[in-house]
Amino acid sequence: MKTNDQPSRILVVDDLEVNRDLLARRVQRLGHVAGFADNGQTALEQLRGSAWDLVLLDITMPVMDGYEALTAIKADPLLTHIPVVMVSAIDEIDSVVRCIELGADDYLPKPFNPVILRARIESSLAKKHLADQKQLMLRALSREMEIGQQIQRGFLPERLPQLKGWDLAVRFKPARHVGGDFYDAIQLSDGRIAIAVADVCDKGVGAALYMALFRSLLRSMLLQGASGEAATSLLQRTVGFTNDYIANEHSRDNMFATLFIGIVDVISGQLDYINAGHEAPLLGRMNKNEYKIFEPQGLAVGMMPDIRHEVRREVIEPGDTLLVVTDGVTEAVGATGQFSDERVQALVIDHNDSAENLLSKLFMQLEDHTVGYDQHDDITVLCLHRQTDNGASISI
Repeated sequence: MKTNDQPSRILVVDDLEVNRDLLARRVQRLGHVAGFADNGQTALEQLRGSAWDLVLLDITMPVMDGYEALTAIKADPLLTHIPVVMVSAIDEIDSVVRCIELGADDYLPKPFNPVILRARIESSLAKKHLADQKQLMLRALSREMEIGQQIQRGFLPERLPQLKGWDLAVRFKPARHVGGDFYDAIQLSDGRIAIAVADVCDKGVGAALYMALFRSLLRSMLLQGASGEAATSLLQRTVGFTNDYIANEHSRDNMFATLFIGIVDVISGQLDYINAGHEAPLLGRMNKNEYKIFEPQGLAVGMMPDIRHEVRREVIEPGDTLLVVTDGVTEAVGATGQFSDERVQALVIDHNDSAENLLSKLFMQLEDHTVGYDQHDDITVLCLHRQTDNGASISI
């Protein structure tokens, strides 16, 4: 990128040598470097061969005229940012209008007036320099967002617990570089496993910062629990502390998170859980060809202080599958509308394989559903499948 103290490079395109020389001298007197081309084709070759800051482009030329050259410049992603000033005789004003419609930035009438020439050049270069600074800022911002994405991924588990008789899989796809969804899976000191899926309100950087805070508070409280502490006590203490800390210390930001959090006894299959305003998880009953919905029990975490959530209990039987999603799944928009809860429920009922295969099927359907549509919300899916007593999933 050229610095402000470097002269600008201006390409003069005209089939008449006398016009090129006259314009070049004027350009050089203004402290810029002038280049030459005698037709549009030669101009394009030079523009693609090195960096230029401005093009002074004649309309009537052999080989390739100004219209064709302008169209090619503006159609090329690598050249379209270069301002183009059309050079025309006063009686060609209709042609100038056409060029402006094709994307020209300004025009310079013949015969050349030094004051107008200077004004046109300085105005166009100022726009170019502003656009260059914008690109620099966007590149720097993009780099910062990439770093933020790497840091955020560092807050997610590097690897999932490996549990005998259980199959655990997770997918995470933020709508932007960083997002407000998060998940966690922690093997506690007594062998139980704690799982969590949450969705912080809003999207982007602000949500990502709060995602890190929510996740750190929850994980810290879970790991502080005494070995063998009752799941009900540990869950209520963990969620209660997190709720009160966010609601009291950060109330001015009005940030909160929907949360599903549970503790699973991997021996008995007992699941104690809290659903704080989160999208209802599904427990597929493989042997009964049905599913159970874990409806929300209260407000999202962080909305109000002193809120306490009820702990509920369920048993995950051999062959059952627990699926927890964020609303980025059910509200994913496609040609036929939203993806919907019903499609997720159908997948859980039909599931008879590993957790990873279920997530693959779900994401394949999501991709088919959203073809041609942008992703507007973060997507997180956690699947916990209990294998049958012989150590394998049910298969057909």
